[in-house]
Amino acid sequence: MRTSNPALSDSAFARATGTDESRAGWAAPTTIPAAPDEVSPWQSTTDEMTVGGTVSATAVLLVLLCAGAFVGWNSVETRLGSVELPGWIFLTLFGALGLAIATIFRPQWARVTAPLYAITEGTVVGAISNLYERELDGIVLQAAIGTFGVLGVMLFLHATRIIKVTDKFRMGVVMATGAIALMYVVSMLFRLFGSEIPFLHDTGTVGILISVAIVVVASLNLILDFDFVERGVAARAPKATEWYAAFGLVLTLVWLYLELLRLLSKLQRD
Repeated sequence: MRTSNPALSDSAFARATGTDESRAGWAAPTTIPAAPDEVSPWQSTTDEMTVGGTVSATAVLLVLLCAGAFVGWNSVETRLGSVELPGWIFLTLFGALGLAIATIFRPQWARVTAPLYAITEGTVVGAISNLYERELDGIVLQAAIGTFGVLGVMLFLHATRIIKVTDKFRMGVVMATGAIALMYVVSMLFRLFGSEIPFLHDTGTVGILISVAIVVVASLNLILDFDFVERGVAARAPKATEWYAAFGLVLTLVWLYLELLRLLSKLQRD
């Protein structure tokens, strides 16, 4: 799938905030920063990143994601007793992937590419959700509620510093997510030869435990996302970084939602 959240990694943070010397030009603040005690993380009179602005950008992307999901959901058809995805949905998938890569490597484009990504990715997610819902009634609502429930819990744990983002914590989450990414790459290679990784897709105890572990790692990525926003505000990153941070957060939420769908499907089939 992906190694940690590539949009919110340390190198991405450097690119987005202008602390990367090779990209400092576009990210440099356009106004003189106010004194620390004059700056609110939620609102600023300067052209700087704020928590409130990031929340607003994230809300916009989620609305666009839902709009795309509506289109994707209704694109799934039943013909001759079998469920079929429209051929163009795969083009949309590659389009979403391309937009995600472009945004990661060109954070200054996020104001444009992030909304486009949300719409295209939402279309794919909507189609996938329809397939799950046809097989297991009510699973989509459960996964959606679970996703935002986890979001709220992780936000609370981060805000109260019950979970602190240390270098060891960050490295642990990155390594765990990288291992998951490698596992899915190997799984795709196995499928090309008509085989499967043992237990990965099973509905038995081991398969369920694997899915639970993946959901936990995806949830912990949210902590890294919040930390990225916090560091961006502290660094007085340019206001455009709000869209980039929102894009990274939506990446994690989509991953978490899809993994919850997988976990719930295993639990209901067991």
